[in-house]
Amino acid sequence: MAHVTGTDPPRPVGVVLAAGAGSRLRPLTRQRPKALCPVGDRPLVDHALDRLAGAVDEVAVNVHHGRLLMEAHLTRPGRAVRPHVSVEEGDARGTAGALGLLRPWLDGRPVLVTNADAWLDLDVGAFVDGWDGERTRLLCVHDPRRGDFGPLRYCGVALMPWAAVAGLGPEPSGLYEAVWAGAARDGALDLVEHRGTFVDCGTVADYLEANLRWSGGESVVGEGAAVGDGARVERSVLWPDAVVRPGEVLVDAVRAGTTTVLVRPPPPFSQGG
Repeated sequence: MAHVTGTDPPRPVGVVLAAGAGSRLRPLTRQRPKALCPVGDRPLVDHALDRLAGAVDEVAVNVHHGRLLMEAHLTRPGRAVRPHVSVEEGDARGTAGALGLLRPWLDGRPVLVTNADAWLDLDVGAFVDGWDGERTRLLCVHDPRRGDFGPLRYCGVALMPWAAVAGLGPEPSGLYEAVWAGAARDGALDLVEHRGTFVDCGTVADYLEANLRWSGGESVVGEGAAVGDGARVERSVLWPDAVVRPGEVLVDAVRAGTTTVLVRPPPPFSQGG
């Protein structure tokens, strides 16, 4: 990353994209929106908010699917930081439409965007450091099979100048199609390779893997979950309302209430990957 000479760019504001339906994460997302599915000790949306803390002074979260649950969570009393909540009425707006809807709130400022369903270890300060304030900077992982920009795959954190956002409208559209593909053709993207952990929590297997990486491979048992005498729970996730019967065996699984999803084959991390 080249360091800036002269005047540094203005400090960005943050946006957490959390409006997705989570269709690939069903049946878990029939119980709560994807952004409220817990990884370790807190929901995905809170991991995303924590990720941006320190790099931004203000943050917004867009909501659509599971709107009432999301609004209740984001505005609950006692939150250290209460984000601006951008409610998407009608159809979900997509990643570009979400920023278009937020244009009055962004008010000419650069924006640090992150996906709520991306679980990763990241020093966001190092990611922002040295930004020139003009080029869009994307965090990517090396993944030739699913690359968005040659062998690099976008992994859920972007730093965008106001000039890249100013022309976006609130109609449903994606950032790749609306902004990034053209910028890539023009050589105007700053692609930063992330060498740490990244899990896109799009499927139940991915979601289980994120939890196991959070815990170091141990089962994650939500506060309030009940595990009966003699039960064996290995490499699994129990939501706070889950019950494991006495003597039951649960391996490589997610249990949310009365819903149980077995992951076959288990995620690589549960096999020592």
